[in-house]
Amino acid sequence: MVKITVIAGGTGSVKLVRGLAQAARTGGGREKEKKDDLAVIANVGDNIWLYGLYVCPDIDTVVYGLGGMLDEKRGWGVRGDTFSFLDQVAKVAPAQAASKGEKPWFSLGDRDLAMHVLRTAMLREGKSLSEVTAAVAKRLGIREKIIPATDDDVQTMISAARAPGGADATSTTTTTTTMHLQEFWVKNRGRPAVLGVQYRGIEKAKPSADAMRAIRDADMVIIAPGNPVSSIGPTVALAGLRQELARARDRVVAVSPMIGNKAVSGPAAKYMKAVGLPSSPEGVARYYQDFAGTLVISESDSRMSGRIEGRTGMRVRLANITMKSSRDEVALARYLLGRR
Repeated sequence: MVKITVIAGGTGSVKLVRGLAQAARTGGGREKEKKDDLAVIANVGDNIWLYGLYVCPDIDTVVYGLGGMLDEKRGWGVRGDTFSFLDQVAKVAPAQAASKGEKPWFSLGDRDLAMHVLRTAMLREGKSLSEVTAAVAKRLGIREKIIPATDDDVQTMISAARAPGGADATSTTTTTTTMHLQEFWVKNRGRPAVLGVQYRGIEKAKPSADAMRAIRDADMVIIAPGNPVSSIGPTVALAGLRQELARARDRVVAVSPMIGNKAVSGPAAKYMKAVGLPSSPEGVARYYQDFAGTLVISESDSRMSGRIEGRTGMRVRLANITMKSSRDEVALARYLLGRR
């Protein structure tokens, strides 16, 4: 049995998590071999209070992905969900739902709503986010451990450009406003120029004990191909957890979310530029070099291998990192586990 811990966040991560779960459930492929043990440490930086409910998008994406109910077309939410709740919110509570005549900007599906109602109620009863997540996973029959990176409040905030008069701009020659990641990415569709990224509350936050134990006990730690700054960054910025990863560096393998100078999905390039990193596998390597010993990049980026290894001291491996199907997800998982 191999103990595998994944650091995950964003829609790109869940694809690899699914592949690893399938590979782990079959162990090394021999009938009598024990199944592998898989733990997923999920990002909490995009958690947000909306409509009186505590919403945890990255945690829920992992839960739905492993529970077989994820809407794979959207990359989030419950497959086949409806959205009558939001229509009703706009009718009965327009002042809370939106300002200045705007419609509610964050979608919560009607079936998805059950997760947020249950979580909020349990938190108000005094349960921790870790306890809530474990209880939900158990009820849904998920055997893998899903662990919030911290039970404390950490929010990813985006410093963005705003044009005179309030319209969001695409240049930096304007005033600056700070907004929650969800407001930037969902409400404003990622359009404003990003000037900086902060993790509000990170100084006081402590990594969960289960997360620390999962890293310490793992035979392999895999950093999934999520956005390094917004999806993985809040987790690895936690004091103590980053040091635990550094101690395990030779066992830590990161998968690049970049192919060439473009992200496989999402605004990774925009965020990386904002924190002074090149939007490329080399930029990913620089971000992870102090706590990851190996970086897996696209076969099409082989020309960068020597430069990355020389500048960061990381080992570079080449693979097909574009997961367009469940077969691709399992193939990449098996490659990482040395089971080609």
